[in-house]
Amino acid sequence: MENLIALLIAAPLLGAVVLLCGGRRLDRTGHWIGTLLAAVSFGIGVALFADMLGRSADDRTLTQNLYTWIPVEGFQADMAFQLDQLSMTFVLLISGVGTLIHVYSIGYMEHDERRRRFFGYLNLFVAAMLLLVLADNFLLLYFGWEGVGLASYLLIGFWQHKPSAATAAKKAFLVNRVGDMGLSIAIMLMFTTFGTFAFGPVFGAVGEASEGMLTAIGLMLLLAACGKSAQVPLQSWLGDAMEGPTPVSALIHAATMVTAGVYLIVRSGAVFNAAPDAQLVVVVVGAVTLLFGAIVGCAKDDIKKALAGSTMSQIGYMILAAGLGPIGYVFAIMHLVTHGFFKAGLFLGAGSVMHGMNDEVDMRKYGGLRKYMPVTFVTFGLGYLAIIGFPGLSGFFSKDMIIEAAFAKGGTEGWILGGVTLLGAGITAFYMTRVMLLTFFGEKRWQPDAQGHEPHPHESPKSMTIPMVILAFGSVFAGAFFEIGERFLTWLEPVTGYEHGNPPVSAMTVTAATMVMLLTGVGIAWGMYGRRPVPVLAPRGSFLTRAARRDLYQDDFNHVVLVRGGEHLTRSLVYVDHSLVDGVVNGTAASVGGLSGRLRKLQNGYARSYAVSMFGGTAILIAATLLMRAV
Repeated sequence: MENLIALLIAAPLLGAVVLLCGGRRLDRTGHWIGTLLAAVSFGIGVALFADMLGRSADDRTLTQNLYTWIPVEGFQADMAFQLDQLSMTFVLLISGVGTLIHVYSIGYMEHDERRRRFFGYLNLFVAAMLLLVLADNFLLLYFGWEGVGLASYLLIGFWQHKPSAATAAKKAFLVNRVGDMGLSIAIMLMFTTFGTFAFGPVFGAVGEASEGMLTAIGLMLLLAACGKSAQVPLQSWLGDAMEGPTPVSALIHAATMVTAGVYLIVRSGAVFNAAPDAQLVVVVVGAVTLLFGAIVGCAKDDIKKALAGSTMSQIGYMILAAGLGPIGYVFAIMHLVTHGFFKAGLFLGAGSVMHGMNDEVDMRKYGGLRKYMPVTFVTFGLGYLAIIGFPGLSGFFSKDMIIEAAFAKGGTEGWILGGVTLLGAGITAFYMTRVMLLTFFGEKRWQPDAQGHEPHPHESPKSMTIPMVILAFGSVFAGAFFEIGERFLTWLEPVTGYEHGNPPVSAMTVTAATMVMLLTGVGIAWGMYGRRPVPVLAPRGSFLTRAARRDLYQDDFNHVVLVRGGEHLTRSLVYVDHSLVDGVVNGTAASVGGLSGRLRKLQNGYARSYAVSMFGGTAILIAATLLMRAV
């Protein structure tokens, strides 16, 4: 079965090559080709999963070595793949949700002239993401990591005729390059420390390295994770990335790109377990981002940007759990999977709303859409209940486990982290209830556009609603399926390890506190947006509201500190280069030129001048000789 691993990547990669190189002759069938090959990858993943279930827990790691990629003495990297329980989880999520998004895109992109190219980019993205999670060494993982960055750049900026889309794509690419430098430095440090890039030898030799070196490697891996997973301080690209088509938002911000950082940290768990300082920074970054994204999501009127803030916050939960070490690794991945279902469903639901509202994204211009879009309302509503942690739905189980693990950290740190996760749960309930109320409840608020065209909301075609229904099932049942009998814990424990913490409060107390925060958030949102008419134009709001609308001034900070700071640094370097470096070089050249010009005057071609020079030199020589004798 290990010979099938490469086919997981080859199928969507073939689709990308065919669709991007096949030309316009494939315009009529390209979307079907792309969807079919994504489905083939999912089918192969299911076959490998079934085979893996038939093996014992300690015999579930499959490897496939295709060839030696870099055959240099002392520096060797293989084109080799590793399929274990962790990578299999990602394979099923990426290919399964990716296939549903392909199907959804058939209807969503129906009238786009470049639909074939769009599906080629989708296939390229899925192939790169699968390469990232299947690589058996960090160098090959880096290759997939960069492929994901390239594909996301192409997808975010797909509607490149819009300046905002082109700018958003460039911003995402540049911010991610900062994180990518962290991964490249981490790989270099690994090679100088361990002499290899392969997962097994690196993790096996962790005990031989100094804690300082492991901390440096861990921090560089975290920097990489912050870039891909939009964590503070590299989170500024995520909201702008909503300029891409909605299926891109679902693919990037639900099950794939933004989860790559979580995968990297959990896969490198052996490094972080031996570097407690780096682990602490991971927890802090996750906690800060959890609240940062939630606060930003509270003030956005753009439905996709509100969901983007939610994604940032939910990934913060996962990063925080991953920073807890063996206590939280399993729960980080569990929440990642359940989040893949309900967040993909929410984004596709947002796209369905936009499809029926002439691409309007302002929720203040919606209202009462449940009457016109019943399927979208039900599926979106189930995703909403799942993400706020409604009892029995997927988010309830996975998020509750992270909150318990945060308290289980113990001591003051445990109380702080537990309080942060509870506060995040309350804010999540507030902003997601706000999204539901503004979009599907109340009176209609849409108005004719500048051309006098009034939206006529209607349900989306089946190619769009069927994927939403399937994802809604996952939003409802996945969490309970994973939790009953501790299936997910038993599945991942051989790879990630697991340690029972000692929380200062019982699980029932944590659940009760979470429910109180949930009801509080829902109640506040209902009081603000459900009991009174919603104005079409947003009020000025408080200072915090205005700050959240501007992403807590993250772009302003980046502009002042990084852009302007970079400009001043560049100008200073140019001044130093011109004045000091070039000044020394040019001054030396001028001095030599001036001296040679003066010396040249002595060579005037007159014999009498040469005779006088010879006579003067002879006189000086005689005088010096006499002087030395006298002394």
